[in-house]
Amino acid sequence: VQLQASGGGSVQARESLRLSCAISRSIQSVNAVGWHRQVPGKQRELVAYISGGSTNYVDSVRGRFTISRDYAKNTVDLQMNRLKPEDTAVYYCNIRIAWDSFWGQGTLVTVSS
Repeated sequence: VQLQASGGGSVQARESLRLSCAISRSIQSVNAVGWHRQVPGKQRELVAYISGGSTNYVDSVRGRFTISRDYAKNTVDLQMNRLKPEDTAVYYCNIRIAWDSFWGQGTLVTVSS
C-alpha cells in the first residue's frame, strides 16, 4: 500500500491549506484513516482520524480542521482553516488495515505570524 501526501506549503497565520493523501488501494474496507503531524524533536501527534462512522480531532485543531475521505478517488483530505504558527509541522497521512499501519512520506506546512 502506498500513500502520497501533497498540499503542504508556507502560509500566513489565519490562512488556509488543504492537504490530500492519495492511496493506492480502495479505502472502503480500511479500519481507519487519519492525519498526524510532527515537529522536529517532538513526538508525532495524531491530528484527526476517521474510524467507522466516527470522526475525531485533537483539541488544538477542533473547529478549524476538517478531515474527509473520498471513496471514489481513494483520497483522504485535511482542510486546515485559520492556521496558527503552532500548526507548523510535517504532516503525515496514515491508514490502518487490521493490525497493519501504512504511512505517507509527509508534507511540510509552515505557518508564519
